[in-house]
Amino acid sequence: MAQQARPEPLDIRKASIDSSTNASLATAMESPAKPSQQDPNSPDSYHTVHQTKCTADDNVKINPSDRIVSDVSFRPETLTTAKACSLGYPTEDTFEDRSNASSASSDDLEKGMAPVLIQNQIGANEIELSDMECAVRARGHHPANPSDSSNWRISTPPKDIPKLPVKRERRIWRGLRHNFVTVYQRLFAICLVANIIPLVVCLLNNRHSQPWGPDRGDVAAAAATNILAAFLIRQENVINSLYAICCATPWWFPLRFRRMVAKLYHFGGVHSGCAVSATVWFILFSTLITKDYASGAYDQPGVIAVTYILLALLLSICIFAIPKFRIVSHNIFEAVHRFAGWISVGLFWVLILLVSRANAEMPGAKSLGITVVESPVFWILLVITFFTILPWLRLRKVEAFPEVLSNHATRIHFKYMKIGPVLGLRISDNPLKEWHAFASIPAPDGQSFSLIVSDAGDWTKKQIMQPSHAYWVRGIPITGVLRMAIIFRRVVIVTTGSGIGPVLSMLVSHPVPCRLLWSTPNPEKTYGENIMESVCKADPDAMIINTRASGRPDMVALAYHLYVQSNAEAVFCISNPSLTRKIVYGMESRGIPAYGPIWDS
Repeated sequence: MAQQARPEPLDIRKASIDSSTNASLATAMESPAKPSQQDPNSPDSYHTVHQTKCTADDNVKINPSDRIVSDVSFRPETLTTAKACSLGYPTEDTFEDRSNASSASSDDLEKGMAPVLIQNQIGANEIELSDMECAVRARGHHPANPSDSSNWRISTPPKDIPKLPVKRERRIWRGLRHNFVTVYQRLFAICLVANIIPLVVCLLNNRHSQPWGPDRGDVAAAAATNILAAFLIRQENVINSLYAICCATPWWFPLRFRRMVAKLYHFGGVHSGCAVSATVWFILFSTLITKDYASGAYDQPGVIAVTYILLALLLSICIFAIPKFRIVSHNIFEAVHRFAGWISVGLFWVLILLVSRANAEMPGAKSLGITVVESPVFWILLVITFFTILPWLRLRKVEAFPEVLSNHATRIHFKYMKIGPVLGLRISDNPLKEWHAFASIPAPDGQSFSLIVSDAGDWTKKQIMQPSHAYWVRGIPITGVLRMAIIFRRVVIVTTGSGIGPVLSMLVSHPVPCRLLWSTPNPEKTYGENIMESVCKADPDAMIINTRASGRPDMVALAYHLYVQSNAEAVFCISNPSLTRKIVYGMESRGIPAYGPIWDS
């Protein structure tokens, strides 16, 4: 085929365009009848490649800059290679320099790729290939490559969303109940009050004793007991056992009961409540020891020094765990929590040995060994030490297979073990520094699993830009909050961004009847075709919102819409703290069971 001269590109930004050019283009492409005069179900129906949404039944919207493309109507199915060549556009036969000209194969030209070349030639705005594919899919045609065919689709927020019902209760009461007196705060308050009451009783009963105050050993035992409780409620085996028990709740139990059981994930309130209570008891212990030392009844400067160092460590752990400090300086919080906790356990051992030696030196006292063994603090510290070391006994470095999805997310595959649904795994590239927990997604073969890491900070950004092929892991996988969804007959799951990871962890291998609402920027571009197909497989009617195209929707209204539409029993939210609070409050204030983990919950 002879090479034909290419026409000069027209600039749509010029004030005027030669009308004869439009007429020649229209004649060459044999414009069909107007779209309004055709059967919309006909394969010859007109569809513009400038669709603003990837749905077949949306209204076509044309920007002013695209007007010349709209005036020159075409039917992609009838635009043959010969017609394209007559206009001077490159084809597979005429193409010579790929680096200097846009091109497409003859098959692509026959199947609707030529409009993209035409648009570029006349100077119209550049369109993305994905937009063209949306138009082709809207006509009912599939891409030329069978491997590119997809069942998923980007959703447009429906306009006929049912109006949200009126919130229950008075504004002040529901604000207190759902924002300041949540289950987390209630558990925290219960633990704190359960310790403050006996502390006050001990002080009142011993206000006339000599020396003043309750027995020092009993106060130390109370502090150690609370530290043990704080440790145990965060121990992997304990957490998994609690979830296993609660997830056994059958569907025929009243919804009110199942609604309360599903709040299990708020056990962080017990952790923080016991930790603060331990600090309060230790403040009392420090006060009593200081008073004895000042009166000369207890001449042990080493005990005093260790006591105050330990008190400073406990206070620092509590202070840096305050949400405001934790958000601003999360890395500092992690370091203080880990290293101050280890040092505190070690100093507790030093303190009990110093106190036991001082007691053994008193006239008529038992030996040091018997004094230590008879102390309840010794046995409590023994259990605390065991559970502190246990996760690190399982420390190992495993091979990883990173799959970079985009500059915002990566998927890390592991093959060293089988893993169940809705389990979280801690990984690190340096075991003495920061650890990060991610939800695992079991592979279809059941022999491997993967994690989705999105850009949420310096460490995660590094894993995307410079993916590692080996990571440290410790402990055992921990059950996540979405596991509680199985105690409900139907649920709605709301998530944003990389929150799709925990959702897929449940739906892929442990499906429950659900509707999925996923809002994220450019989902296909960010997370890839495989993730999109997995989402569609889990929920064929999943509502996937591309916030880059349609903006941020009203997630509360959409969640309620899906809740009513599917006749669900509960709503689960996996997102950032701000949106999670908004969704949970928006549902709970209207009497709808809603669950979403935030920080320590």
